[in-house]
Amino acid sequence: MKNRTIIGIVCLVLALVVTFGIAPVVNRLSDSRTEIVRMKKDVGQGHRISENDIEIVTVGSHGLVNGTITKKESVVGKFATCDLKVGDALFPSKLSDHSDSAEDVFRTLNGDKQAISITITSFAGGLSGKLRNGDIISLVVFDNATQEAVIPAGLTYVKVITTTTKDGFDKDELTPNEDGSYELPTTLTLLVNSEQAKLLVEYEHSGVIHANLVYRGDSKTAQGFLDAQESYFAQPGIQDEPEGGDV
Repeated sequence: MKNRTIIGIVCLVLALVVTFGIAPVVNRLSDSRTEIVRMKKDVGQGHRISENDIEIVTVGSHGLVNGTITKKESVVGKFATCDLKVGDALFPSKLSDHSDSAEDVFRTLNGDKQAISITITSFAGGLSGKLRNGDIISLVVFDNATQEAVIPAGLTYVKVITTTTKDGFDKDELTPNEDGSYELPTTLTLLVNSEQAKLLVEYEHSGVIHANLVYRGDSKTAQGFLDAQESYFAQPGIQDEPEGGDV
């Protein structure tokens, strides 16, 4: 009987602790609210974000991912580093102070990297007009002499600076036609080193080049592909070897 009384008292004390101690803390956490910045429109990679693209919404603080942006001043005027959808919360990794326009890339050229344009000879060759600034592509070459298609080791991962129409308009400058369509590009401008530039000129005159999309997304992952390509050229004497094969 005595043991039962003690157990009852302990249970009563525990119930009081839960009711008046732990429960209020949990309730306060669940009721805690904060404002965050969220997309209210779909925007593409490279888009400069304006106040019309975002909204401020109030959400529960409990479980909110660390780093979620809470002030619109940290977003407006920045450029999207990836495609953003309606309802997306924003983080610093999704934004950049710089766009991926051709002019921005050209201003970073320092001799190690260069820009070169090649002709898009067919609708399919330019990925049906779907290439975007910042895409990582492979160049598939059909050699007229050997009648074979290869991905040269030196052109396995290449960054697209922009595509340009016959009238000289870059991808990020295009506006839709009255029927909603866009003028198709006729050239492809790429970020390359000097060896890649020579290869592209040779292949454009000796065969047909097709662009093969490898990656579209955040800049950090894209740079990983470019670093892998540079590791190929870093091999001793690689410039003296014939091209062919994969990285």
